[in-house]
Amino acid sequence: MNRRKMLVASLLVGAMCCANFAQAQDKGLVGVSMPTKSSARWISDGDSMVKYLKEAGYKVDLQYAEDDIPNQLAQVENLVTKGAKVLVIAAIDGTTLSDVLQKAADKGVKVISYDRMITKTKNVDYYATFDNFAVGVLQAGSLVTALKLKEGKGPFNIELFGGSPDDTNAFFFYDGAMSVLKPYLDSGKLVVRSKQLGMEKVGTLRWDGAVAQARMDNLLSAFYGKDKIHAVLSPYDGLSIGILSSLKGVGYCTAQQPCPFVSGQDAEVASVKSMLRDEQYSTVFKDTRQLAKVAVGMVDALLLGKKPEINDTKTYNNGVKILPSYLLKPVSVDKSNYKEILVGSGYYTEAQLK
Repeated sequence: MNRRKMLVASLLVGAMCCANFAQAQDKGLVGVSMPTKSSARWISDGDSMVKYLKEAGYKVDLQYAEDDIPNQLAQVENLVTKGAKVLVIAAIDGTTLSDVLQKAADKGVKVISYDRMITKTKNVDYYATFDNFAVGVLQAGSLVTALKLKEGKGPFNIELFGGSPDDTNAFFFYDGAMSVLKPYLDSGKLVVRSKQLGMEKVGTLRWDGAVAQARMDNLLSAFYGKDKIHAVLSPYDGLSIGILSSLKGVGYCTAQQPCPFVSGQDAEVASVKSMLRDEQYSTVFKDTRQLAKVAVGMVDALLLGKKPEINDTKTYNNGVKILPSYLLKPVSVDKSNYKEILVGSGYYTEAQLK
């Protein structure tokens, strides 16, 4: 065999080897459905899911529904039609997916509920999320610390904001926060001048910062003409920015009248920068890289016929069954520890936060 033929033969063998390797690495299609790109955290989740799934040898189809429920339903149905073996879904409204997930189940498709619980269906296999009650505990705890309530300070005026009523996590956040705040409300050390308590009154549909800003405008106008507001419980950074915009509009966040203490969640860049300007007081960091790794681990286990790792079998009842879950630990972040937690972990660079 001459050198040219040997080279061609060698290349063919190499190509066959590579083709076989690629085939071995192709474990099938995983469909990922995220709620929206309007929040930086969901973009981060989507990017992490794609990265880790591809590293594990899967093809990935990532869809964003832009907070449109019919759009998400159509996208999920399309993922089933395309032949996805597993669906990883962060629901816009966890109550709306029953019919499309029945179609998925009929085709043997496994379903992982991602961060937001899917309810009212048996066709959910596992749930990957954070300890959402603990998120609320951390948010309220940061306000208790800021106001020095444990040292007997007070009374202080506080207003409460909740997340979207169609997201089950919003109720866990609120209940966690109230488990901390209620004793101070009962003793009069904290006063809600609007008397607006309970998710039916404080919920913010679709986690919309503009809605939170408008409600804060109304609260300030109706209840805080002469009285000052000292703290605001906010469950999400996007709401916190809207709330702070309202407060600035009536003269807060100045040298003469500092910002009230405002909590948050997700450690979004805008809110971390706000903390560094002494505006937003705190946020709760949920490392979505770790959540994505947990979800990919569940995908891998399911398709290998193994049982995914879980650490909770009691907390999350979706109305039909208790979902076997893996709960990650959230972390409270403020100006004093942001560098260690956010930059030290590699989640952000210093340059991103300037």
